[in-house]
Amino acid sequence: METFRVKIRKLNDLAEIPVYQTPGAACCDLRAAIAEPITLEPGERTLVPTGLAIELESPSAVALIFARSGLASKFGVALSNGVGVIDSDYRGEIKVALVNGGRERFTVNPGDRVAQMGFFPVAQAAFELTSELGETERGAGGFGHTGT
Repeated sequence: METFRVKIRKLNDLAEIPVYQTPGAACCDLRAAIAEPITLEPGERTLVPTGLAIELESPSAVALIFARSGLASKFGVALSNGVGVIDSDYRGEIKVALVNGGRERFTVNPGDRVAQMGFFPVAQAAFELTSELGETERGAGGFGHTGT
């Protein structure tokens, strides 16, 4: 398994260092660094602080924030931005943008696991303007072009 060197800073006493729950886990859990519970009504969004800031080892790495599958499948609670991106040059607090897509109110309690964070290699594109693109069997077919 590839590893990335990540410096991590606790910004307050409520912050907890992320933990991988199993040896094969691809992502580590992020916890809510809050003093009081936060309740989300159906359809409501909020930013949940983690109390953590990180420094990635190089611009060739990115940290991605994903919803926790249990929160999404059981309660409809997911990330309002789909996937959070922590660029290698960001040094601010990691916050989790949660949305309650469920039918019931949902409460985030202090220390709750609210998201998961993984580390991945990244490459930047060198764009080349062209008037034509190469042909493929698929072509421009998308959004269900192969059926259901």
